[in-house]
Amino acid sequence: MTTAFRFPAEWENQSAVLIAWPNEHTDWAPRLGEVEETYVALVAAITRFQPVVICVADDDLQTYAEARLRSARVHMDSVRFVSNVEYDDTWLRDSGPITLRHDSRFKLLDFRFTGWGGKFEASRDDLLVGELAGMDIFHNYFVQSIDFALEGGAIETDGDGTLLTTWRCLHERHPDATREELTAKLAGWLNQDRVLWLDHGYLEGDDTDAHIDTLARFAPGDAIVFQACDDASDSHYAELKAMADEIAALRTRDGRPYRLFPLPWAKPIIDEGRRLAASYANYLIIDGAVLVPAYGDAADAKAAEVIAAAYPGREVVQVPCRPLIWQNGSLHCITMQLPEGLI
Repeated sequence: MTTAFRFPAEWENQSAVLIAWPNEHTDWAPRLGEVEETYVALVAAITRFQPVVICVADDDLQTYAEARLRSARVHMDSVRFVSNVEYDDTWLRDSGPITLRHDSRFKLLDFRFTGWGGKFEASRDDLLVGELAGMDIFHNYFVQSIDFALEGGAIETDGDGTLLTTWRCLHERHPDATREELTAKLAGWLNQDRVLWLDHGYLEGDDTDAHIDTLARFAPGDAIVFQACDDASDSHYAELKAMADEIAALRTRDGRPYRLFPLPWAKPIIDEGRRLAASYANYLIIDGAVLVPAYGDAADAKAAEVIAAAYPGREVVQVPCRPLIWQNGSLHCITMQLPEGLI
């Protein structure tokens, strides 16, 4: 590896989870009440195990959000608000900091956020990392700004130098770059010595061009959890079967197959004539637990069982996420973990 800084796996110890509270100036406005319920449930779940840092647009929104959380009996000693933060929307997985660490020092990577290739306005979100860096939140860190479009949801690390990503997403962001060029850039900035690419896998209703965190995730002990589809009549079947075959062909650093944990497939969720991207792979790992999306589907319970098997020793907590997929993302997409010691 080229530097002493390391990109930690998500299951390593954390200091907090970073989120941004939805408000009427975000895309959540038409269904704000519904999505607030998910945020309350999310904060309640996180604070059972560790702190959460909540960005809010102004002091009035902080007062409101705090009242919502107190009414839900959330453990407020584990909640820290950061007020007067400007953001276009609340997908902090993609606009928040990607953190590398070396002992007690931290490097916050500030990649360009372009609203998933210019699909949505993102000028304020693109400034978010720099804005937070000036607010006395983080400890013993520096920011590295990188003029390259990359979202946190597009990359997955095992914490030991292997990165997993999708060609569909990175090629869409950088159509003139070769795979070899992108591999070198990702490996250099993220201090990885292996980059594994998936050429298949997608979800209808997904704005991200196949973010890896909707499709496949590393788990401890050389394991991969991935979204499968067992319904041959479903439009996703062929693509996700091809992705499953790709994942089965991947090898660990010492040449062994990964241990595989296929996730069940939820029945189609249609809203206003369009199919929503309901992926169980979009779960959030925190200290002592894994928070798993629930969509009100019969497959919810099985998904929780699979994830519990992939992360032994952690409590599995289901969080209602159907309101989130109305905006084409889920639980992992609205959160960003912060490594232990950064806060």
